[in-house]
This record gives sequence, C-alpha cells and structure tokens, in this order.
Amino acid sequence: MNSEQYEAIIEGILFAMGESVEISKLAAALEIEEAKVREIIHRMMERYAGEDRGIQLMEIEDNVQMCTKKELYEYLIKIAKQPKRHVLTDVLLETLSIIAYKQPITRLEIEKIRGVSCAHAVSKLVEYNLVCELGRLDAPGRPLLFGTTEEFLRSFGVQSIEELPTLDADQLEEFRHQAEEEMNVKMDV
Repeated sequence: MNSEQYEAIIEGILFAMGESVEISKLAAALEIEEAKVREIIHRMMERYAGEDRGIQLMEIEDNVQMCTKKELYEYLIKIAKQPKRHVLTDVLLETLSIIAYKQPITRLEIEKIRGVSCAHAVSKLVEYNLVCELGRLDAPGRPLLFGTTEEFLRSFGVQSIEELPTLDADQLEEFRHQAEEEMNVKMDV
C-alpha cells in the first residue's frame, strides 16, 4: 500500500470513530509500525494545516483524533443552538405506543408484541428523550425496563399516562378482526 492509501484509511477510521483512537490500534489495523503511523499522521496534520480545510488532526498522548478547527467553533455553535427536529417514523411511533401503554416494559416484551427487533427504535426514542430506562427487571439477565419521560408527556400534550386515549370494546374487536384477516392472508401465501 502507498502512503496516500494509508492516509485515506486513517482518515476514514478517525472520521467514523468520532473520538480519539490509539496509534497502536491504527498500526495494528494497518499492519505497519507505530513510527510509520506517526509519520503519516504528522504529514496529514501538516497538509490539513496548510490547506483551507475545516478539520485537523490532534495528537493527544498516544491517541489521534479528527477535530474541527477552532476557528470554526462560532459556526458550530450556531448550528448546535438550532433546535433539533426529531422525526417519528411509523416504527418509532408503534414502539413508543407500546412502551406508553405497557410501561414498565422490557425490550424483549416489546419485540414479542411487534414481532421484530426493536433495539434501534428504543435507542432512538431514548436519544429523543421520549423514553428512558426505569431500572431492571428482577429476572434472569436483569433486563432493562423502559418507560416514557416528561418530554413524552409534553410532546403529546398530556399531564399523565392516564390521559392517553383508550380503545373501547368495539374498536378492539375491529382491530382483532383485521389482525386475523392479515394472518389468514399471510397463511394462504
């Protein structure tokens, strides 16, 4: 491999990791000596400093990290201050409704209801601060219990979980009928 290929690999790793990476780990991944990795990193640092680039490499003890140049922080702050727009997809809404109505609930119980993995959905809901960890179930493996947050209540305009809408018996029967029809169609295929 030539030097440019090593640089591309190092740049890709540092970008993807988003945090500092030990030089020894870079050397192991590239299957070259640490001294050679340091040489490549220093060359990259010089190039980034000499070009009009928004990034730089920082060497911190025996680690290296890709960072934004400090001259650009004022622009980062402008972006960071803007409110984040969270999009609730159908999958997220379905998972959130299960958690809201069945809390406290484990991820395994959610997956049993949905019939598919929900790790990503639960993680996103935690990230959006609509769901939080409530503790652990006193069972083998001590799985996490999830429930809704105050932000969930604010977002949906309710003061408590008791204010969430409920289904009457007719609606439940209609949903059960629709589900049975779907199952029959799947069985016929």
